[in-house]
Amino acid sequence: MFMSECPTSDVEVAPRLDRNDPNEKVDPVLAGRFLFVHLLPLGMIWFPPSTRDLLLCLGLYYLRMFFITAGFHRYFGHRAYKLGRVMQFVMAFGGGMAMQKGALWWASHHRWHHRFSDTDRDPHNSNRGFWWSHLLWIVCQKYGKTHYETIKDYAVYPELVWLNKHHIVPPIVLGTLVGALGGWSAFFCGFALSTVLLYHGTFSINSLTHKWGKARYKTGETSKNSFLLSLVTLGEGWHNNHHYFSSTANQGFFWWELDISYYILRVFSWLGLAKDLRTPKNRARFKNWVDDEARDRLAARYHYVVETRSGRETTCEVESNAAPQGAT
Repeated sequence: MFMSECPTSDVEVAPRLDRNDPNEKVDPVLAGRFLFVHLLPLGMIWFPPSTRDLLLCLGLYYLRMFFITAGFHRYFGHRAYKLGRVMQFVMAFGGGMAMQKGALWWASHHRWHHRFSDTDRDPHNSNRGFWWSHLLWIVCQKYGKTHYETIKDYAVYPELVWLNKHHIVPPIVLGTLVGALGGWSAFFCGFALSTVLLYHGTFSINSLTHKWGKARYKTGETSKNSFLLSLVTLGEGWHNNHHYFSSTANQGFFWWELDISYYILRVFSWLGLAKDLRTPKNRARFKNWVDDEARDRLAARYHYVVETRSGRETTCEVESNAAPQGAT
C-alpha cells in the first residue's frame, strides 16, 4: 500500500515574528550545541584526513542532501509523490542523519514558510535579514517544537512520530558507524565536516535564493532561481520555480535545469519504490512569467502559443510532433 493518501492537512496559523519577543532571542544552549558541531571538524588537525576520508565527506554530504531534498522537502513537506510505508520510514531516517531534527518538525515549519512566505508568519522570513533566514531562527526557542496540527497527514504514523521525538538517533547511528569503520579521521572529516557543510548547503536555500538569482515566475514573494545552488543542493536552487508550483516532484522545469534529486526519484519510480511523481504540464510552465517575451520565445520552441483572453493568460498546444529546438 502506498502512503500519502490522507487529505492535505489544515495548516495551523504560524506565530508572528516580533523582534521584542524573548523567544526570538538566541538561546545559549541551542547556539552552544550548534557551535559545538561546527567545532568538531577541527579534530582533523590531530587526525589528518586521507583521500578516502575526503571522498567519504563528499559522499555523505550528497547522500544526506538527497534525503533532505527528496524526503524531508518534496515528500514530507509537499506530498509531491507517494511512497510505501517502509520507504517512507527510510526517507525519514535518512533525512534525520543530516542532524536537522525530525521529518515532521522540518516539514511542518516548511509548510508555514510556503503559506506565509516573506511575511511576519514565515519562520525564516528573508526580510529579517540574511542571518535570521540562514540560521538564527533555528537557534531560538520560538520554533523548537513540532506543531503536529500542521503535519497531521504524516503524524498518524507512530514510527514517524517516534523518530521525530528521538531525532538524535539517526545521526548517532551514522556517526558511530563512520567512526567505528573508518577511525577518527573519517569521523571528523567524513561525518562532522560533511554535516556542517550540509547545514549551510540546506540553509542557503532559505537565505540566498530569496536574495540573489533570477525570478522566472510572478509569485508575490522574493524567491529566485540559481544554477549554482542547484549544484550544491541537488536541484533545490530552482527556488522560484518551486514557489510558483510547490507540489511537484521536480524543481527544474526545463531540461537544462539540473535536478539530480528528481532524476533519482525517477529511478525509484522505475524500480517501484515510489509512484505518482507530480510534474507540471506545459500549461503551467508557460504561465505567469515575469518576462513575457522570453516566455513566448521558449514556448514557440515547445510548439506552444500563449494567448490572452479577457486579461487572462492561457496556453494551447500546436499540433506538431517536432521536438523542442533547443533553448537559451
